[in-house]
Amino acid sequence: MCGIAGFIDTKLTKDTAQQTINAMLHATVHRGPDDSSSWVDEKITLGHNRLSIIDLSDTNNQPFVYDDVVIAFNGEVYNYIELRKELEALGYAFSTHGDTEVICAGYKAWGIDCAKRFMGMWSFALWDKTKQQLFCCRDRFGIKPFYFTYDSGRCYFASEYKAFKAIPDFDRSLNEDQLRRGLAMKWASYHHQTFYKSLQQLLPGHYMIVSNGRMHMDKYWSLDFTTKSSLSQGDKKEAFFELFKNSMMLHSRSDVRNGMCLSGGLDSSAIASMHSVLFPETRIKSFTIFYEGKDAVDERPFVKEVINKYSNIDPHYFTPTESDLQAHFHHAAYSADVPLYGSSYLSQYFLMKLAASEQVKVVLDGQGSDEYLGGYLHSFYRLIGNKLASGNIPAAISILRKLQAREGFGAKKALDFLVKGGVSAFSDEVDMYKLEYGRMESLVGGGKPVMEFANVTEDKFNNFLNHLLFSTTLQTLLHHEDRNSMAFSIESRVPFLDHRLVEFAFSLNAEDKISPDAETKYILREGLKPILPKAIYERKDKKGFVTPGEVKWLNGPLKHLLDIDYSTLSWMNAGKAKSMVEAYKKGDTSQAKTVWAIANTAYWIKNFA
Repeated sequence: MCGIAGFIDTKLTKDTAQQTINAMLHATVHRGPDDSSSWVDEKITLGHNRLSIIDLSDTNNQPFVYDDVVIAFNGEVYNYIELRKELEALGYAFSTHGDTEVICAGYKAWGIDCAKRFMGMWSFALWDKTKQQLFCCRDRFGIKPFYFTYDSGRCYFASEYKAFKAIPDFDRSLNEDQLRRGLAMKWASYHHQTFYKSLQQLLPGHYMIVSNGRMHMDKYWSLDFTTKSSLSQGDKKEAFFELFKNSMMLHSRSDVRNGMCLSGGLDSSAIASMHSVLFPETRIKSFTIFYEGKDAVDERPFVKEVINKYSNIDPHYFTPTESDLQAHFHHAAYSADVPLYGSSYLSQYFLMKLAASEQVKVVLDGQGSDEYLGGYLHSFYRLIGNKLASGNIPAAISILRKLQAREGFGAKKALDFLVKGGVSAFSDEVDMYKLEYGRMESLVGGGKPVMEFANVTEDKFNNFLNHLLFSTTLQTLLHHEDRNSMAFSIESRVPFLDHRLVEFAFSLNAEDKISPDAETKYILREGLKPILPKAIYERKDKKGFVTPGEVKWLNGPLKHLLDIDYSTLSWMNAGKAKSMVEAYKKGDTSQAKTVWAIANTAYWIKNFA
């Protein structure tokens, strides 16, 4: 895991180019404290901050020169060993034992199609001296970030916002559309857009070529919604198990100490269990955040179910104190690059801090499965909508009743599910998000930011899952996963986002993901049942990364956030925001999450924008 930066700007002298890349790298040195280097040519400048994970020798420092290509690369290509053997058979020679050189040789062998062969997470910029072109690429799910600006042939790119702010003439004009979307929807980005007008992100599964003053972007990978699995139910479970097992094998490749985030939920417990099955003789540290007292959020009983089953796990627990929050909030907010729309991101920050204190450089984390296996309750809106759209009303009612029995909610909430299912049945996905945005419209102001979500399939459930992965929830979660881990120079790996596993999941029926008894992530539960603790397999509740932050913290150690400069919020209905905050101060916590988002937006604009 590393940080990259660079640019094509023929207006700069060589000395100015060196000064600029040095400033960009200095701004993101936390991403790679093991080495910081640059490569300056008359046409292009590349920079790299290295966090040494695989082949720790200095020969793997970057920018890395291989024949007539030079690369700055962030991430991991986990199948580099297999690809290296394939490339050696084609006549390519290697002087290192890492994945960086394999990417370069892969590009030489297969051109831009090399990305289709990579398994892992990455963003890289590769300069082809012969073709005089820059080839930039981002992994299939956007696990690793890649931001860029482009204007009249000048192209700057980097891993974080911070690097661009080190450029003297960077345009810091805020993107008010994204500010409105962010506050209303809690998204860290929207398609190409970021919180700055001039700054874009390369989309997941896309590449970009810059050559002769022109830029071209295209997609190299996308999901196939037409192929359906013909396997029996038993074979599907076995296939899921084997795919996840293989993903865990690849994600565990490392020349440094690995650890794992362990929340006690299904996903992190699956990772911990599989790791222990694969490497029973290897001790590994797990990290858990918990909260006690009146606002207790304590998952340790479930964590201990995993620990008791697998004795090679060495658990570490931490609960942030008020003084911890006061001391570290500013750094957490700075590290995030965007407003902290939820308090859960602070828990993740302290989780990574705990891992770093134990000298762990790689953690395995459970992001991703909820988005493609139907782990969220609002997946049922689309599932019910599918049945209603096809005219199968009894099936829709049956799903709702099973869900109600499983979750134990009352008639009012059941009606809400039915109504939203009905809306889903006769609306496109974009209409659903616009309805959600509309609930906040009186607060975020009169602007109407674009929100488009194309139908990638007629199946409403799969269309929804696709946008959870690539447009909405997961992109924000991955943003904070990256920033919180890199704030402590830690590489965070997400085994559920192996593209083969995701592709397999989309070949399954909806009933394989959400069972006829309304059991979420059914194929995961059933496929990994042989290795999961019984208490984990049978969990019905979904906690998420819950904290007492929006009430307890905002009324206590983070109370200063409520001292808001409303002049920075002219793009929204500042009067309504002030009214909500004042009501909160007087004890009305009914809008606590929105007040938290307002306060953190104002803090970000004042301190970091």
